[in-house]
Amino acid sequence: MASSFGAERSDRGRTGGGQVTEKNNRQDISGVSCLSVAPMMDWTDRHDRFFLRLISRHALLYTEMVTAQAVVRGDRRRLLGFHGQEHPVALQLGGSEPALLAEAARIGAGFGYDEINLNVGCPSDRVQSGRFGACLMAEPALVADCVAAMRAAVAVPVTVKCRIGIDDQDAEEALSRFVDEVAAAGCRRFVVHARKAWLRGLSPKENREVPPLDYGRVYRLKAARPDLDIVLNGGIQTLDEAEGHLARVDGVMLGRAAYHTPYVLAEADRRLFDPAAPVPTREEIVERFLPYVEAELACGVPLKAMTRHILGLFHGVPGARGWRRHLSENAHRPGAGVEVIRDALRAVANREAVPA
Repeated sequence: MASSFGAERSDRGRTGGGQVTEKNNRQDISGVSCLSVAPMMDWTDRHDRFFLRLISRHALLYTEMVTAQAVVRGDRRRLLGFHGQEHPVALQLGGSEPALLAEAARIGAGFGYDEINLNVGCPSDRVQSGRFGACLMAEPALVADCVAAMRAAVAVPVTVKCRIGIDDQDAEEALSRFVDEVAAAGCRRFVVHARKAWLRGLSPKENREVPPLDYGRVYRLKAARPDLDIVLNGGIQTLDEAEGHLARVDGVMLGRAAYHTPYVLAEADRRLFDPAAPVPTREEIVERFLPYVEAELACGVPLKAMTRHILGLFHGVPGARGWRRHLSENAHRPGAGVEVIRDALRAVANREAVPA
């Protein structure tokens, strides 16, 4: 049986090659979104994005990075399929071959993504070996060629996510040169992780923590290029912090905070987008997630594939330990269904772990 995201998409219409299009549902994000959730490998899959959309209606969500080669030659429906309620949602691509990236961008746009983003920030050895990610900051001319090819292939915005520099580069000169050259190819939006990436000697995890944050460098980039949309990423934990940065840049991107403590997004719509927007309770979010879970279970998706994304929902609330414990101990069991989530919710209400 097809997964529920496929069923959701099937009535939007199909194009050749088995692609599914949602162009009628695509949102206009030609103006920069002031809040987004970062692309995070193994985390921001379609289940997580659907869950986050129940918390914030307006934050721009990103896929995990998908290589251009995988998109062009792999199982497109599995890699790119998503639920119509995820909009606005951006596809992040990895690669360095302009023609291949252009084809992958075209395919992604055909699936209905609202933005195509090029990864120029990931420092992992595996990514470097494929000549993409942060190592491309040393090749701004190549990135410009990639952006130009992608822009020629799609009508949606093509954006770039990068660092302030790599290794021993001078972050002042290197970032300005990189942005100027890529902007000349037509990129109008840059998501800048306010840390350098060290391509040798640090793991990807260490590269998210060890290099010092330099928000001032991103502020100066925006001041120097007021014509561009500059989005700040790196170390932002709260909406208060986000609002502080928004006085200096066009947008902010939350990463690990939005995953480990997703309720941080609950007031985002009201504070950043619409003063009349409702603030959902944690319990309301769970209840709204259950029909999606039931539909996915019916299509053979294991419960643990979805519950792993909601463990942090009750972070800081009495009963949070019972919530996490019950989900962690029971979601992996054969035949586990939505009753596991309901029992975990009762554990929060009772402020204690329910028996397994």
